Order: sequence, then C-alpha cells, then structure tokens
Amino acid sequence: MTYFAGRRVTSLLAVMAVALVGGGAHAQEAMGEANRSEVACTDRAPLPPEFASWVTPETLTAAGDRQSLPKATIGLGRAVDAQLLPTRSVSYQIRPEKPGGSVSYGGLFTFRIERTGTYRIGLGSAAWIDVVREGKALVSTAHGHGPECSGIRKLVAFALTPGTYTLQVSANADPQVEILIASAS
Repeated sequence: MTYFAGRRVTSLLAVMAVALVGGGAHAQEAMGEANRSEVACTDRAPLPPEFASWVTPETLTAAGDRQSLPKATIGLGRAVDAQLLPTRSVSYQIRPEKPGGSVSYGGLFTFRIERTGTYRIGLGSAAWIDVVREGKALVSTAHGHGPECSGIRKLVAFALTPGTYTLQVSANADPQVEILIASAS
C-alpha cells in the first residue's frame, strides 16, 4: 500500500514536472501578461513623439463594409477612439486570421501612406489586426507593447509603400478600442 501511494506521488510529480517544462513558454507569456496588467499606474507614461495624440483621441466609427470605408479614415499620427461593430455585422475584405467569436467586435478603417517606410499601429487592447492592400493581408515586421501605463497595449509594425490600405480590426472584447498609426522610420 505504501509502495503504491509512493509511486502515485512520484507519478504525479513527474506529470507536474513535464507540464511545467512543456508549458514553460506559455506560462511565461501568461505571467508576463498578468504582471503587466497588475502594475498600479498613477501617472501616464511618457510617450514617443509620434504617439503624442494618444492622450487626445478623436471618435471614429468603424465601417462594416467596403462601401462605408471612406467615412472611417484614420489620419497618420492621429489617435482615434474607434467605435466597433458586432463581428457578425462586419464584411471583412479578407477573412481575419483571428476573427473572434459571435460576441466580439471589429470593423474596417482606411488610411493612406505617402512615403515608403516602417509604420507602427498602436492598439489599446489585444484585438487582432490585419493590414490589407489589393486583397492581400500584409505580413507584419515586428510586435511589441507600448510603454507601461501608457494605455498602448499592443504595437504592430509594417513595411509600407505609398498607397491606400485597409486596417481590419477583429476579435476585440469591447465595442471600443484606441488606435494610432504612426511612422516609425
């Protein structure tokens, strides 16, 4: 009986060790996010100059389809408090890689690039974004977070050339998200 109980404990410890080793990266990611959200912010963090308008966003309603895009234009360097739509009412140009569930929010926005360079899109949430041009999603070049206590939760960089782009936002938990598109080069 003692042998069985000891063997059971040993087996349990082995399973726990495998879980910890195998899930280490996931556990670290989860811990990083948990620690990030537990920081007590009393003052806003200083922002890079290209994100200065983050603290004074304009209200902008997302488009639900391609025809409504001209009314949902984001100017470079201008933060917007984007009002999103229920996912089921958005006709995305391409299927988002992470569309979200039936209770998530999303929408379409357009923006124009005048000079070739790297541009960062800042978001106030963990929503998924796709930058679309000519019916294809572009591959991002970098991902990161904004400064602690800035309200910028996610930064995604893209190498862009002159032209008009569509920003697809999907899988957002709330009907609102802050967005800012700025040159990084």
